[in-house]
Amino acid sequence: MGATQRPADRAGTDWPARLHVVTGKGGTGKTSVAAALALGLAAGGRRTLLVEVEGRQGIAQLFDTEPLPYAERHLAEAPGGGEVYALAVDAEEALLEYLDMFYKLGAAGRALRKLGAIDFATTIAPGLRDVLLTGKLKEATTRTVDQRRVYDAVVLDAPPTGRIGRFLNVTAETARLAKVGPIKTQSEGVAALLRSPMTAVHVVTLLEEMPVQETVDAIDELTSLGFGVGRVIVNGARPPLPAGRMVTEAELTRGLRAAGLPVERGIVAGLHGEARDQLIRRELEDSLRGDLAELGVPLMELPLLPGGVDRAALDALATALVPGD
Repeated sequence: MGATQRPADRAGTDWPARLHVVTGKGGTGKTSVAAALALGLAAGGRRTLLVEVEGRQGIAQLFDTEPLPYAERHLAEAPGGGEVYALAVDAEEALLEYLDMFYKLGAAGRALRKLGAIDFATTIAPGLRDVLLTGKLKEATTRTVDQRRVYDAVVLDAPPTGRIGRFLNVTAETARLAKVGPIKTQSEGVAALLRSPMTAVHVVTLLEEMPVQETVDAIDELTSLGFGVGRVIVNGARPPLPAGRMVTEAELTRGLRAAGLPVERGIVAGLHGEARDQLIRRELEDSLRGDLAELGVPLMELPLLPGGVDRAALDALATALVPGD
């Protein structure tokens, strides 16, 4: 991949980090948000890399493409000539690459794989899998050609909030346990990158009690571990309700009559019950907004997409996340 002339990086913009880690409780749409962020950051002729590490092939499904290999593949064009590449990091392939890079065991490493040793190592060694995955992230984020970064930004569709602290902190633990050698050096380098201003962890949530509580817990954990929290992104949000009161059944009846609509008791009671449920729901959402605002982390909302997430919807989310320069 050659080094082409591209706009200056986004330092000093609303998204100044270079590595964007996107986490959230399962079901909050973190993969869609990560993909939209990669598209938004690529706009205007930039190049981004969208990475997944959980083996779900969620990115391929989202873009309706073939399963991603352990290789950086062109995924999509962004407005203004930008490009999004994608990579599904595989722990076994990452270990082979690591053995070749640091121990020059290319052919020997492949032989170990045939014997099952690579799968054995990545399965039983505590934390080794996450060390390899985060190591690949560091390599992609810091890679240069002709003294220019290959990618203007790297976006990670990360493990969910319940595992994100352990996932990001494993290299620091490895560096602490390892005494000398490439493993210690590599782990220290990854740990330093993840805690530097180059990295921001964004948490995706819904305006529901469990996702919001997991968001609060995750931010507490990330902060205590020394990771920089970027934004809380509320996905599928509806605008707050305007100030007002609950309509009565009598008012509903008069309104239906004035419109020439049926005013049977069952219809009026059903409409009143739905209005009451919606009001309770929206009041809860407004309360949860308040809880998130108290975190002191930049908060942004993405609109509810009734039609689901297709490429047009991803582009709309990308524009909402990263407005034009």
